[in-house]
Amino acid sequence: MEDSTPSHPPLPEPSGEPPDPAARPLPLAVRATVILLALFLTVGGASQMLNPAFGIWFTEIFIFMGVPWVMLRLSHYEPLGYTGLESPALAPSALGFGLGVANFFAFVVPIQYIAQTLAPPWLREMFDGSRIFEGQTPLELGIMLAGVSLAAPVCEEFFFRGILQKGVGSTSLSRTSAVLVTAVIFSAFHFDPVGFAARVELGVLFGALRLYTGSLWPGILAHSANNVVSSVLFLALRQVGAESTEDRPPLEAVLLLSTVGILAMASLLGLARRFSALWGPRQEPPTLTQPPSPLPKLLLPWLTAATLSLGLLVLADWRGIRLRMIDMEHRLPKLPKTAPQELHTERTHLQQLREEARCGRAPVETYKEERVRQSQSHPAEPGAENE
Repeated sequence: MEDSTPSHPPLPEPSGEPPDPAARPLPLAVRATVILLALFLTVGGASQMLNPAFGIWFTEIFIFMGVPWVMLRLSHYEPLGYTGLESPALAPSALGFGLGVANFFAFVVPIQYIAQTLAPPWLREMFDGSRIFEGQTPLELGIMLAGVSLAAPVCEEFFFRGILQKGVGSTSLSRTSAVLVTAVIFSAFHFDPVGFAARVELGVLFGALRLYTGSLWPGILAHSANNVVSSVLFLALRQVGAESTEDRPPLEAVLLLSTVGILAMASLLGLARRFSALWGPRQEPPTLTQPPSPLPKLLLPWLTAATLSLGLLVLADWRGIRLRMIDMEHRLPKLPKTAPQELHTERTHLQQLREEARCGRAPVETYKEERVRQSQSHPAEPGAENE
């Protein structure tokens, strides 16, 4: 990885770290990873159960950004400088965005195609990420897509490449190995075995951009580009009714897209070799320290904002929350395409009734009664894919 830009000197080691061993990059990264994983599985999961659109933003801002921010300040670090999130340079950020788009077609599409081809149908169904968009209003769908295209790139890169990769890179591992280890952990956090390899490849790209440019912004823009392209394709497929993981493109199209993507990446990297300004200064920002602050003072603004946002969600969407609680209590089996037409009609009627109850045009209890009736007539099997 480091041989691809031989004209650039290696990045300097970070300086100015606090003398406390617990505040050094590796212990800090380990503690942050453990805490984030626990909060992601509990608080993040609960917030996305209440409202997926709200939950995405809540998880990204308050867990992937807020918790590491507080931990950095507790360790006397200045968060923006430590992570490389200071003001972005235009040229490296543009390069990152272009590489993100090209990489999606060059590697993500074929890797995901192979993974979905090899994975058994039950595994593809279980980890079909597109199902989170089902049953969302147009407003919620827009909020969700904005979350994965804007909030996720900034907040996830802040933690994974800004803190975790820096911590792993402070060990005896080579910097290339640190990029790979961070990419594996990044992919594992998504809990998607079908998309695991593709996300590792993405993590390598984001980490390499952080390594070669000394800034977090090129990786953020590459992350955003990847998510924007995948979101646009999802919306396009949704319009023609082919957004399911079962509807894979033909192999010829995958190979063509991959070839075009590889050529685009090669052109961008060749341009970057010719014009070194595209890589930016490639200087690790100095690790600045700040005066200590008490934990309550650091937590107060984040906890206040999180509490207010949850309160506003309950006020604005109490019907939706109630409906989701009903759905979780009375599970329905996912209908295959080969199911009898009357079952599909019945399920469509239930979905329409849910939308009316969500908008207040029908009582929530009416939806609950119909949901209970269908769940009793067609009970969900343990371990099966449910709705």
